Amino acid sequence: MVSSSSSSPSSSLTLSWSSMDQKKKQQAKKKKTREVVHQTRSTTIALCGGVGDIEDFCKEDTLEIRSSLLCWYDQNQRVFPWRKQTTEIESCNDDEEDESCNRAYAVWVSEVMLQQTRVATVIDYYNRWMEKWPTIHHLAQASQEEVNQMWAGLGYYRRARFLLEGAKMIVEKGGEFPQTVSTLRKIKGIGDYTAGAIASIAFDEAVPVVDGNVIRVIARLKAISANPKESTTIKIFWKLAGQLVDACRPGDFNQALMELGATICSPTSPGCSICPVAGQCRALQLCQSHKLESVTDYPAKVVKLKQRLDFWAVCVVEILEHNNVDIQKESNEKNKFLFVKRPNEGLLAGLWEFPSVSLKGEANLATRRQMMDKYLKNFFKLNTDECTIVSREDIGECVHIFTHIRLKMFVELIVLHQKGGARVFHAKKEDISAWKYVDGDSIDSMGLTSGVRKVYNMIQQCKQEQSLENQPRRTRKRSDNTSKSFIISNHAVQLASCILK
Repeated sequence: MVSSSSSSPSSSLTLSWSSMDQKKKQQAKKKKTREVVHQTRSTTIALCGGVGDIEDFCKEDTLEIRSSLLCWYDQNQRVFPWRKQTTEIESCNDDEEDESCNRAYAVWVSEVMLQQTRVATVIDYYNRWMEKWPTIHHLAQASQEEVNQMWAGLGYYRRARFLLEGAKMIVEKGGEFPQTVSTLRKIKGIGDYTAGAIASIAFDEAVPVVDGNVIRVIARLKAISANPKESTTIKIFWKLAGQLVDACRPGDFNQALMELGATICSPTSPGCSICPVAGQCRALQLCQSHKLESVTDYPAKVVKLKQRLDFWAVCVVEILEHNNVDIQKESNEKNKFLFVKRPNEGLLAGLWEFPSVSLKGEANLATRRQMMDKYLKNFFKLNTDECTIVSREDIGECVHIFTHIRLKMFVELIVLHQKGGARVFHAKKEDISAWKYVDGDSIDSMGLTSGVRKVYNMIQQCKQEQSLENQPRRTRKRSDNTSKSFIISNHAVQLASCILK
């Protein structure tokens, strides 16, 4: 007989299923609650910032924002070599025209450098640039090679090319720096943002500037949830920024607005408690009334484009001239490297690189070498009768990241021994300017992109490792080294036979 306090297996099972059902109901209820909260929050954001219902800044808010922001900027602005402090402005020399032109040039260079680049990185580049080319007239006399060399490592090399071309254009037209947005926009490479920065900071034209920092600040001030990348939304940001610009101190105000976005109104950790314009911030008001979780909901998050995957076969061609090949292989001083100039349009336009071939995908070693052999033979007319192929080896692979491109490079090294000063390569006349030899000790001073520099560093590292591996062999008897001192790899033989066909 079972006591009344005991439960049967069937009743226990029933209780278990009942408990599970209850848990499922609770989980479903929580999920539904989260969805409702999310929907309410999204609706609140949408209602507060659609493109069609964004109001202008009222006069009271505009005056308050100008006053508060300029007062904050005067006390907290960061010190940069391209930024003139308020005390310096008050003590300018009498030659205001020259001062303004030099100021415009400094603003131009700094703003172009700062595009897509961190401030800390730009400072050293800016100082070196201004030391070499202190005025626009000095820059106009520079060559593209010199400018690329100075710019090396900053990326987005088209910016450097436009700077040089713009400087030459201004000097050719008399050397007078354009002073308004409309005239600045006629200079190649100067867009709306850069024109606004130069005109307002150097020439006191009451015009706005809109960059990522300004968009973030205004999006939060007005609780604008529209896509900040869409053209209609961007036009609204320009209009609102124009309403805020202080007519008496336009340059300082524009810098203050950008400074606020860079230091306090940051993307992920805004310092609302110390923000000088917190009283006019609609996003903060929504947070305080619990209609919004965080001011970081503004501006709207835009899904980034997926990076395109590209693949290149890169061949570093090293040419030895010393009679003792073993000695020269260990030193770059008198070795020559083959460099090719990229086309004047497209990615990395006009820059120097090692011979490269674009691949359709992750091609195997045999396919990559077949394509590279064809390239060297067709473009350079490689003459194997006038050189010896010392070695050819696969070095490895590396990845270089561009904004929208992830480039994977498969690197190999071909070492050629030039016979008695004979020419190894015989390119067509029209292609002569598109390639050159560079001494090993001159590569460090070249304006190479960081991607090309990665490849060269891989070669150097490989040589150092091989040198360390070969050190113990020098202690062996000469007879042991005779048969091993000079070996042509099978791949080198394949290259020679392929080209000679």
